[in-house]
Amino acid sequence: MKNLRYLKPIFSFFLIGLSITTISRILLFFVFKERVVENPNYGQLFLIGLRFDLILMCYIAFLPTVLISLLPDSVLKHFKKFFNIYFIFFLFLFLLMELSTLDFINQYDTRPNRLFLDYLIYPKEVVGTLLKSYLPSLIITTILLGIALFFAFKHGKKIFYPQESNYKTKLLLFLVVAFFLFWGARGSLTSKRPINASNAIFCSDQMTNSLGLNSLYTVAFAAYSMKNEGDVKKYGKMDELEAYTRVKKYMDVTEFIPGKVPFLHLQKPDAPQPKYNVVIFLQESLGAEYVGCLNGLPLTPELDKLSKEGLLFTNLYCTGTRSVRGIEQVTAGFLPNPSESIVKLGGSQQGFFTLADAFGRQNYDTSFIYGGMANFDNMASFFNGNGFKNIIDETDFDNDGKKYAMKGTWGYSDEDLAVKANEYYKNLGNKPFFSLMFSTSNHEPFEFPEGRIQLYEQPKNSVHNAMKYADFSIGKFFELAKKEPYYKNTIFVVIADHNTRTYGKNLVPVNKFHIPALIIAPNVAKGITYENLASQMDIPSTVLALSGITTKSPMPGRNLLKLPKGTKGRTIMLFHETYAFRVEDDIVILNPNTKPLQFKVKSDTELIPVALNEELAKDALAHIVASSNMYKNRVYKID
Repeated sequence: MKNLRYLKPIFSFFLIGLSITTISRILLFFVFKERVVENPNYGQLFLIGLRFDLILMCYIAFLPTVLISLLPDSVLKHFKKFFNIYFIFFLFLFLLMELSTLDFINQYDTRPNRLFLDYLIYPKEVVGTLLKSYLPSLIITTILLGIALFFAFKHGKKIFYPQESNYKTKLLLFLVVAFFLFWGARGSLTSKRPINASNAIFCSDQMTNSLGLNSLYTVAFAAYSMKNEGDVKKYGKMDELEAYTRVKKYMDVTEFIPGKVPFLHLQKPDAPQPKYNVVIFLQESLGAEYVGCLNGLPLTPELDKLSKEGLLFTNLYCTGTRSVRGIEQVTAGFLPNPSESIVKLGGSQQGFFTLADAFGRQNYDTSFIYGGMANFDNMASFFNGNGFKNIIDETDFDNDGKKYAMKGTWGYSDEDLAVKANEYYKNLGNKPFFSLMFSTSNHEPFEFPEGRIQLYEQPKNSVHNAMKYADFSIGKFFELAKKEPYYKNTIFVVIADHNTRTYGKNLVPVNKFHIPALIIAPNVAKGITYENLASQMDIPSTVLALSGITTKSPMPGRNLLKLPKGTKGRTIMLFHETYAFRVEDDIVILNPNTKPLQFKVKSDTELIPVALNEELAKDALAHIVASSNMYKNRVYKID
């Protein structure tokens, strides 16, 4: 051991790093013990955890190990401060990420991942949310990090400065040390490729699987994976033509327009009718479990009443867990891609089909109206380049000189949005319009004006009270709209972007993807329900068919109102990198670099493993491949 004393900084780094991640994993185990122990092999998460901790630490330790081993002491003494700062920096990151993990899991049911990185570019909203919803955690984290840094810089010189040693001994041992670091970084010497996050999957509970990782690894892996945006080979390979052919099986279109756009078809009205306005009121985080008319909590009396005035979809599922996924679906009807929503991808910022593009070609006014900042999640760029002629956001509220109910962390309240939107539509006169309204109030820290609703619970700023307020604002919008001439000539769609927290013990928590959707229109019967399985991506195709315009469309979604009898319902759900393709009660789940799994949906919360239907698995993969190819080839458009 005396010959290895020169490696003391490396050993110290591993010891402290493993202590941080192991203690964190043990604490998380006890916090979520009731759920974790439902998996009979839950003990594996600690072995997996140790393996992944060592993988990341070996990568980090490689550079200083090479320097310590190959540089003579006379040169090495000039690098002492570098080693001190280097190791403290990475240990600080380990501690910071582990301290952030509990709140992140409580919100997203997994360790910090790509979402963590996405939110870093919106400091105003994030800091506001942290201060108002996570202040105790923020204070504790700051104190612990401060204490850790104090002791790190006080004692760092003792433990992270390399000690003098025989140079020949270091050189002789270098190959052995380098071998162990290489072995540790790969996680295996028998596998053809290095170990990655997929190797941490040992049970059907996605959150439990994530506990076997560490949060610095999951964020670093997410950052590394960004370079492969749009690369779906990790799910499997398929010929482009076969993928398109398989997707077409699930469409309700019989005649396609030949050309480069694979799903291009002509959308005509079902019968001669006027051209209707279209308003989509996208609701932040309104899951079915909170909607009274969908057998959820009694939080939506206004939406419940409105459901008697139109068509309510009772078995409809969103495609993702973030707003950009909902926006992607209700405006573009694009096949969801596991890499990233097209709202944020660079290649879809112009020349990409949206409903606004289709209606704009018919001389409609097209608009996006939002109480927050439209640059959030890249919305303004996507909308501006793809058919939305007018973008109205927080700055317009600020500058119009009117008094509004409330401005919170995420922007103006939902009732302010309702007032602003109604005023905008009213001022258009007889000009036809297509518009997307997007709510904000039902978002942490759940701020809304006083005195609008009877609180469901205390304290005031809770998710349930915010749901009630969002519902109040839906009612207010319709109350205002019904007084205006445009109401009688408008198709209204009220639909959620996603649920609140998406979590559950299954690889894909199906129940958390169940959302409400309601269409109120002059040409839709009142008080009816659509009970077949359907997807969020079917809504824009259905709305386009109802609108009365004739246009080309590349959308693969279905017109749900004209599906042949006996057509099997289909939906797609993305839960982080997990891709679920469901046809009636059969669901195929694809994860990167692993074999597909199939389950029978006994209920939204109970999935029973069954033998894999190879054809269904190929259909699932086809939808991923088709999505990727349409994006890469820039063929999701009308022209």
